[in-house]
Amino acid sequence: MPSFDITSEVNKMELKNAVEQANKEIANRFDFKGSDARIELAELALTLHADDEFKLGQVMDLLTARCAKRGVDVRALVPKPLEKAGGTKVKQSIEVRNGIEQETAKRIVKLVKDSKIKAQASIQGAAVRVSGAKKDDLQAAIRLVKDAVTDIPLQFGNFRD
Repeated sequence: MPSFDITSEVNKMELKNAVEQANKEIANRFDFKGSDARIELAELALTLHADDEFKLGQVMDLLTARCAKRGVDVRALVPKPLEKAGGTKVKQSIEVRNGIEQETAKRIVKLVKDSKIKAQASIQGAAVRVSGAKKDDLQAAIRLVKDAVTDIPLQFGNFRD
């Protein structure tokens, strides 16, 4: 029975390269000379540091531009509220989404079941497996999910015939 998996993952090496490129540009830019602006990467969490909120916004813009250039979907980045780090310095934590959350997975399963497509969807940990009798049904399910779920980056893989 043909099937495929719907996942939401970030390429960690590309994310690391994007952070390194952004830090290199911050070190070379004239408007950041003498400031404490930087981006730290720890597993699947980023921390942006800057002297004030304006520079933090510039660091965030720089990071999103580098991520987009490296093929890392910026919808996977979830910024947290700003924090004061002493004096005028500020920092912001950014969580990197990896895997499909339970609520979104339930929404995808319900979407596939409510459509009249002859395919079944089931939650498999941090992924959703869709199986059906025909490849055409699976392709219709892919189109349906792509159009309906736009708030997180999705990958469709592990296609089995």
